[in-house]
Amino acid sequence: MGTKDQFQDKAKQAAEQAKQRMGNAREEASERASQAKGRPSEEEQRRAQQEAQDRFDQDYDA
Repeated sequence: MGTKDQFQDKAKQAAEQAKQRMGNAREEASERASQAKGRPSEEEQRRAQQEAQDRFDQDYDA
């Protein structure tokens, strides 16, 4: 592999890492924005939904 190929590979890797970091930063920014607006995070929504399902299951079993 020549020097040119090595630099091209490193440039491609750096570009991929930058894309991943931008994607992560966008997700984090979106999450922060939704929390700032008072909306529950995805984790909080999932937890609340699971708790509601658990209560329903307990009531149904009784």
